[in-house]
Amino acid sequence: MANKQIMKSKAEKAKEMEAAQAAPEAKKTKREIVAKVRGKNYQETKAKIDHNKNYTLAEAIKFFKENKDGAKFDQTLELHMIVKKIGLNVNANLPHSSGKEKKVEVADDATLKKLDAGKVDFDVLLATADMMPKLVKYARILGPKGMMPNPKNGTLIKSTADAKNFSGNSKTIKTEKEAPLIHTSFGKVSQNEKELVENADVILDAVNRKQIVRVFMKSTMSPSLKVQI
Repeated sequence: MANKQIMKSKAEKAKEMEAAQAAPEAKKTKREIVAKVRGKNYQETKAKIDHNKNYTLAEAIKFFKENKDGAKFDQTLELHMIVKKIGLNVNANLPHSSGKEKKVEVADDATLKKLDAGKVDFDVLLATADMMPKLVKYARILGPKGMMPNPKNGTLIKSTADAKNFSGNSKTIKTEKEAPLIHTSFGKVSQNEKELVENADVILDAVNRKQIVRVFMKSTMSPSLKVQI
């Protein structure tokens, strides 16, 4: 009887040890799990990155043009920044397309009817001063999307005729709500290298390089590399 109890005790301890070893695996975040199953192309690209180097914009863009991770589509180039404070919110008028054609709409009565129905089929909303009081009730829809017209980002215009002067390449760039982090895109891998460098430069200038602690660049499917500020 005693021997059976000893054997049972050993079996229970073995199960406890097995459970203890499995626990850290169960606590791993989704990000850690994904990192472990990265594909061959991703790993090969990562191995080519010099992690001790701060790449120039031109060098970084050239790297992603030459290392597409086997993607069958035109990847987006992204900038990810650590900045000095939360709450940064700036507008950048890019000199070239950032890869997505934006639909710009000037607010009128037809726009209000669409918003009443909860429909938002535009990327940028412009408004004249007389329309702003009518748009206030839709702030809960437009605000979270960064579409509420305001003078800071150039979407509050004097007259509807001024709409033609608004750049469809305008981007609102802001930090995360509770962290000094900025995530934005500036073009497609297939674009001309000079255009991509100029777009990225405008974004860094708009954020203010003195406010930037660190910058990383990546394409849609790639690992990131550090970029010179």
